[in-house]
Amino acid sequence: MNMATCDNHLMRSDKTERTCAMTEIVRGSEGCLVEEITPLVRRQDVSLDMSPVERIDAAGIAALISLYRLAEETGHSFSVYNVTPRVYELLALVGLERVLVSHNANLTDNSGRRMTQTAA
Repeated sequence: MNMATCDNHLMRSDKTERTCAMTEIVRGSEGCLVEEITPLVRRQDVSLDMSPVERIDAAGIAALISLYRLAEETGHSFSVYNVTPRVYELLALVGLERVLVSHNANLTDNSGRRMTQTAA
């Protein structure tokens, strides 16, 4: 398993999954996320565990879109899973929940309990 640090946030990766311990993807932290994940997205399918992410803003959403587009351009997939209800709500508000959130993904409430999100 490869380990990398980005602004004191621990990130882990293996062949199919990227997990980020960032609690927010907002202006100022989104560049690090894109920088760390871009090489993976160029060579393989990537699923991002969003369970630690409690807050996201327009810059964070733009970063996720950039990663998704790069994956599509290189013939790979990019998705997110374990999305907190608040982050899911914001993705849904801009119409990206169907594009970015894995089908049958888990939503995570603030207590850490997982709630199943169906594809329907």
